[in-house]
Amino acid sequence: MATDTVVCFDLDGTLVHFDRADDRILAEAFDQHLDGTEQAHLDAYDEAFFGAFEELDEDPYGAGVAAVIELLDDAESAELESDGLVATVREAEFAASSVPDAARECLDELADDDHTTLAVVTDGVGEWQRAKLDHHELSEYFDEVVVSYDVGGHKVDGAPYDEIRDRLDADEYVMVGDDYESDVEGARAAGFVPIHYENDDDGPELFATLRAML
Repeated sequence: MATDTVVCFDLDGTLVHFDRADDRILAEAFDQHLDGTEQAHLDAYDEAFFGAFEELDEDPYGAGVAAVIELLDDAESAELESDGLVATVREAEFAASSVPDAARECLDELADDDHTTLAVVTDGVGEWQRAKLDHHELSEYFDEVVVSYDVGGHKVDGAPYDEIRDRLDADEYVMVGDDYESDVEGARAAGFVPIHYENDDDGPELFATLRAML
């Protein structure tokens, strides 16, 4: 039997917020292993990571770290394990993230609505994104979690939205997210009702509005 509405939330930048920029998080992680982090290290990581990420390569984090290691001298790189640096990047990212109280209040209310089913639709690596949900004790709110790497395509291409339709039968599908191209245009193209979450001072107000709307 179909539920009335499936409400899908993006993860990074919508449910989970970061208190500092990506490059600062990376620098803090690299500083634990390197003898000083340089801009060249950050640039190399970003280029390799995003190149691998867009192509859905198996391990974009490993690709980013490998690009950094290639810049090091032999003595420094010989003492550095790729897996250890990836683990530190993950720990730093999780530590820099939090969930706004308004988001939890919104999820609490929507989860109690018998006519609404909640899901996460996020771009990213499945294991990494699910661990982030667990880290913030969010997993219990959601009936389904669809991650782009698990379905062979990012949101902008529509595959995660198609997957949600296959998993959850509903009269209406809503997508809440901060990225206009992926979460608004991509969702609209897939037949979802998009709600653009702007990560600014109006963020808590939007979550309150969602509770009233849905």
